[in-house]
Amino acid sequence: MGAYRDLASGDTLGSVEEHEIHPAIQAAIDLTAGAAGAAACVLTGQPFDTVKVKMQTFPYMYKGLADCFLKTYNQVGVHGLYRGTSPALLAYVAQGSVLFLCYGFCQQFVRKVARVEQSAELNDFETATAGSLASAFAALVLCPTELVKCRLQTMHEMRVAGKTKHSHNTIWSMVKSIFMKDGPLGFYRGLSTTLAQEIPGYFFYFGGYEISRSFFASGGSKDELGPVPLMLSGSFAGVCLWLIIFPVDCIKSRIQVLSMFGKPAGLIKTFINVVRNEGILALYSGLKATLIRAIPSNAALFVVYEYSRKMMMNVVEEY
Repeated sequence: MGAYRDLASGDTLGSVEEHEIHPAIQAAIDLTAGAAGAAACVLTGQPFDTVKVKMQTFPYMYKGLADCFLKTYNQVGVHGLYRGTSPALLAYVAQGSVLFLCYGFCQQFVRKVARVEQSAELNDFETATAGSLASAFAALVLCPTELVKCRLQTMHEMRVAGKTKHSHNTIWSMVKSIFMKDGPLGFYRGLSTTLAQEIPGYFFYFGGYEISRSFFASGGSKDELGPVPLMLSGSFAGVCLWLIIFPVDCIKSRIQVLSMFGKPAGLIKTFINVVRNEGILALYSGLKATLIRAIPSNAALFVVYEYSRKMMMNVVEEY
């Protein structure tokens, strides 16, 4: 019995017979496991994501997390807290699929640049770097779907603020509106801001996850950890991510939502306008909801990702 190694990442997955998996099969496993984890993440945390986007975009309408939650529930019911779930699922399943697919290949790239032997494991810094590089590719599929999601989530606030008279309650009507007004490139409003948050954010995301797993492994194999350490590691990773990127995410949400009403300002100009007119704390509107959401949603993401990936690996190994 030898140590089986994932060709994409080089990480030891368990003690099974030595066997090489075709790169295409390995890529399909990474993609499918990433999609499953992302779906679990969205379904777990969507109500808090809705509250976050509302508070980021229209902070003056709400006194805090509880006020936003209760007003949304009273105005539009439970379904209002899940508005944008379909594009959110599309957004994060697409992002998760591409992220974890590219993550394996980026690990190989980092391995070559850092001249790490194929048989050796990457350290936590190198793993975090690979995650950061992979996030740039994931941002290309995240931006359009995130744009639709954010606009659907804030439709009620835009009507109340008098910014729009036309309600878009379905994905199709919103997609059609964006396409007719701005063309295909309109779906990439906020792309530069998305890249500015994703690339550094996912360095800390994957770095935090690996550091936490190393802590729980205590010198043993990180791949033998049970569900509880994985959940805690995923939660820690999510908190690390959002503490780093939240101000930029706030600016991104504003650019994507308010670009409905004309040519939006860029990242720097929007930042200056928010700080000048509303104060620096406006960039942290909705942070509490985001951190609360980050804990269960990222715990679910990594548990589902790790276990579905290992299950598929075992199935492939048997055949």
